[in-house]
Amino acid sequence: MEFLIWIALAAATIIPMIKLLPHFGINRNWPFACVISPVVIVLLWIMAMKLQEMERR
Repeated sequence: MEFLIWIALAAATIIPMIKLLPHFGINRNWPFACVISPVVIVLLWIMAMKLQEMERR
């Protein structure tokens, strides 16, 4: 049962990342690494830094 919950949470993280990351110039394959929790935090941090850079322009 826990495995199914983990799969659902991974899918709930990966699907939005697949749609968002190309807008920030990040390869579409990186969201599949989101099954590891620290990768999600790093990708969100990178997206935030790129968003700040875009707002400065």
